[in-house]
Amino acid sequence: MPKQHIFVVQEHHATHLHWDFRIEVEGVLKSWAVPKEPPLEAGVKRLAIEVQDHVLEYADFEGTIPEGQYGAGTVKLWDKGTYVPEKVSDKEILVELRGKKMNGKYVLVKTHFRGAKNSWLLFKRK
Repeated sequence: MPKQHIFVVQEHHATHLHWDFRIEVEGVLKSWAVPKEPPLEAGVKRLAIEVQDHVLEYADFEGTIPEGQYGAGTVKLWDKGTYVPEKVSDKEILVELRGKKMNGKYVLVKTHFRGAKNSWLLFKRK
């Protein structure tokens, strides 16, 4: 059976409300800022902007990041669980999420939306 890793989604009330989608990869939390609520149904696609990696311990963080610090604002746990990776590459990530809200097979696909090098699409597979 493939190894299960953790994933977490944090609702982040910073300059703009967004959701931080994070998956454990090689000992860190690979992270994406998702401007709209992550998809719970197949067919819904969300822009996901890749941001800096976070330490694994950040997966349990809830609270307020003080003004003047990176990510200042309130962070709440939106979903958390485990995932089984099917494919993890620089251009495509296929995972099966097992969370309270996000369940099933999900895809992150690298794009070049508006020329950005860090843009991805996040969606649930059918």
